[in-house]
Amino acid sequence: MIELRPLQQFLAVAELLHFGRAAERLHMSQPPLTQAVRKLEAQLGVQLFERSSRSVRLTAAGAALQMSGQKLLAEAAALPAEVRAVADGMAGRLRLAFVSTVGFGGLPLWLRSFREACPEVALALREATMDVQLLDFASGAIDAGFVIHTPGNAPAGFERLSIGVEPLVLALPKSDAKPSDTQCLAAPLVIFPREVAPSLYDAILAHHGSAGVAQHAIQMQTIINLVSAAIGVAWVPASLQGLQRAGVVYRAMPGAPAVETSLLWRGDAPPVVARFVEHVENARRHPAALA
Repeated sequence: MIELRPLQQFLAVAELLHFGRAAERLHMSQPPLTQAVRKLEAQLGVQLFERSSRSVRLTAAGAALQMSGQKLLAEAAALPAEVRAVADGMAGRLRLAFVSTVGFGGLPLWLRSFREACPEVALALREATMDVQLLDFASGAIDAGFVIHTPGNAPAGFERLSIGVEPLVLALPKSDAKPSDTQCLAAPLVIFPREVAPSLYDAILAHHGSAGVAQHAIQMQTIINLVSAAIGVAWVPASLQGLQRAGVVYRAMPGAPAVETSLLWRGDAPPVVARFVEHVENARRHPAALA
């Protein structure tokens, strides 16, 4: 393995093509420099310079080493800053999962501003329900994830940042009849499977009554599409009202269950996670800065 010091010495001679001037630049005498270059040639088994009493020229092997050596020294010089950036959470890779509902809130702007603030962080995004995220956490496939649950019922064993609590609203098939609240609560449900968010599923069924479930579906957009086809009604976060679909209207209902969105991560997560959490906290405190 070539050490950096002999490589630096070689590159000085390769640039100046003069052992004396190279020795002056390196603040050393010429004989040790000549000896170091000869030792490097012996180590590599090639001649790096063609020497005469009047000139020094690079051989083909020397020219190749000069090109590769300059790149290697540049990388070595940048290495401390790169390592510090990773330790500070300013570089590296963040594997982030999220439930679809958070995409209708602040997530897109948070991601944009985080990319601008930390351009050396590679973001790997994965849309996944909470049950899938918990498996991904267990296998080490993700670093952090946004999930939904009833207020105060986030999964145990994680660090957590509460993103906010909001009421659920009822998504209804559009109709000229304009059903009463009682009629709405008697309509069958389109809802996600219980394993996706158990506490939220139980809260919805406890509030909605005994009409039963017409259809299970995982993706929120699919649920809204099924509502538009009059298969049933669906409880969705109020922030989802921005998802406009022909044939669907949203109604705020008295006593509606609430949903909380949380950002979860492990206590031993890499530094980039702490940087992202801090960024989201600041973005939520100063939302106008993201506009």
